[in-house]
Amino acid sequence: MTILSNTFGIAARNFMAYPEMPDAGALVDYGVRVEELGYDSVWVWDHMLLGVDPNFPIIDSLTVLTGIAARTKRIKMGTGILVLPLRNPVALAKQLASMDQLSQGRLVMGMAAGWYKREFDAVGIPFDKRGKLMDENLEIMTRLWTEHLVDGEYMNHKLSAAVMYPKPYQQPRMPILLGGYVDVVLKRAAVKGDGWLTYFYKPEDFKRSWDKMRGFAAEAGKDPDTLLNASQLPICVGKSKAAVHDDMMDWLNKEWDFPSHSDCSRESAIMGTVDECVEQLREHIKVGVQKIIFVPYKYQMDQVEIIAKEIIPRLRQG
Repeated sequence: MTILSNTFGIAARNFMAYPEMPDAGALVDYGVRVEELGYDSVWVWDHMLLGVDPNFPIIDSLTVLTGIAARTKRIKMGTGILVLPLRNPVALAKQLASMDQLSQGRLVMGMAAGWYKREFDAVGIPFDKRGKLMDENLEIMTRLWTEHLVDGEYMNHKLSAAVMYPKPYQQPRMPILLGGYVDVVLKRAAVKGDGWLTYFYKPEDFKRSWDKMRGFAAEAGKDPDTLLNASQLPICVGKSKAAVHDDMMDWLNKEWDFPSHSDCSRESAIMGTVDECVEQLREHIKVGVQKIIFVPYKYQMDQVEIIAKEIIPRLRQG
């Protein structure tokens, strides 16, 4: 269960701003193309419902990844993030184990408790119980994946001699990175998950929370060096940082959320020439980021290609 240092993934645009609509077939083609370009992983976003005015049409994350898995051979596939409390953990455990089998062990799951109350209300899941549900769902899935026979009483589930096969292709399970910002969530990621998935963090903010996580792991008797991490970063390559700044900020303001209680920041955006972007990205690697997941400006293919051809090779050289 490893995410090697200096590995590089890319986000896929499975949500758009209405009236634009995501194209399922085009998303699968995108997965094929980024594998050809040498990215090690492709990541999709996860929601059931998102937004009102504007709203954001979104294609189901696991459906997209299943399609990509069927058309590719090497690239890993992840969710950034899947809202775990919205899902039935028994059904989800079966689905993810099956996807991991289909892809022969290429699944990496980013999961979090969620933040959008209207979505929870619509699905019929109590928003104020999402932390408890997060812990229980993760426990239920892990037990189904790793134990032969499972018995247990949970808030919404009674498991009696539950047997689930086949298990995931990866043993004991696919890597699970937990997303979030506050200390209780960082501790959950360090102790109950395999690591942390961040969203739009500056290097110094990443390091502060990552150091906390390592401390939480050590306190729990877990080797901090076994923790995994991945950082999602917006990027726009252009003639200069000044030349692309206004367009990038406009896009970030229109399509992305920056929770006030978090360290997520528009200032995390990587912008400028290839040289400038490489210099900025090296600062993230220096503070311990293992996997960078690029969120290219408006998912433009020229951005996807220049990152793969001119930026990643230089980062891999150190």
